[in-house]
Amino acid sequence: MAQGNSDSTDDAARGPMDQFSAHLDRGWDLVNRGDLAGALLSAEQGLELDGQSPDAHNLVGYILAAQGDAEEALEHYRQALALDEAYVEAMLNAAEVLIHPLHDFDAAEEMVQQALDMALDDDEVADAMLIRFDAHMHKGDREGASAVVAQLPRGPFENARLDFLVGHALLEMEQLDAAEPLLRSALERDPEQADAHYFMGHLLEAREDSRNATLSFLRSRALDLALPESPHALPMARFEERASQAALELPRELAALLRDALLIVSDVPGVELVADGVDPRAPIVLDAVQDQADGSRQVGRIYLYKRNIERHSEGVWNLQDEIRDLLQAELATMIQSCTS
Repeated sequence: MAQGNSDSTDDAARGPMDQFSAHLDRGWDLVNRGDLAGALLSAEQGLELDGQSPDAHNLVGYILAAQGDAEEALEHYRQALALDEAYVEAMLNAAEVLIHPLHDFDAAEEMVQQALDMALDDDEVADAMLIRFDAHMHKGDREGASAVVAQLPRGPFENARLDFLVGHALLEMEQLDAAEPLLRSALERDPEQADAHYFMGHLLEAREDSRNATLSFLRSRALDLALPESPHALPMARFEERASQAALELPRELAALLRDALLIVSDVPGVELVADGVDPRAPIVLDAVQDQADGSRQVGRIYLYKRNIERHSEGVWNLQDEIRDLLQAELATMIQSCTS
């Protein structure tokens, strides 16, 4: 209680602009800690003090996008750009929302090109071009994505995160020799970066260095578990209910393969499975699969990995559909392997 009174006294002693800056700083800090509700409260308090601040609108937009409210997020980004038409960060944030989940690739490209026209250094150029790369990948246009990667700056970057992002893009295009030094630089600059450990694991796997790949995957698993849950994460019991309902929605011929299967929900694959070669970010694993006399197969256990599924989910509203689609795809792969 005494601490709360002290904070209130401090706020009262600050001038309006000092309070405004404090709200924005606190908002970004809470975003980084995964407290989106608290971050939104701070950002909205900032807007109350200065409704004409592009920075405040950009922060509110970023938080709303993270919470899955893409349309409202985009409106705040547009408001930020109306107040500051040269605001590159807001352009790029808007472009990301336009790509996913809105899939308005033409509008995203316009934002990216505006940002490139105003970019002042390699960091800003790389940020913009990486979003263009993501747009091509979302469209399934690997040729276009490869052309973007060929033009990406290679650093050095002021922002350590760009070492990883550019390295990852190169890895996606199977340019291992170019990707490796950037991924290693990312890990040197930030050893706690789960994504860099994860994709370094894939690079090492591609080089057939299974021992070190496994160590990288295990490290990424531990760091993933230390991160806050997705903003739209469900309690375990409710997630299990959605998963059970999703299994009931499968086509009859696929549902028959799961007739007696035990459904097990966990956060991520266990260390033993990862050590045996299971991807630490796998959303689903079918286990205890037995061949039947008629040539079909029967699944004994289904492992669903809650954190891995929720990481890529657009929100609670379509989580059940996503689980059903994951099950359907995994079962189809199993059937194909059985008949080939």
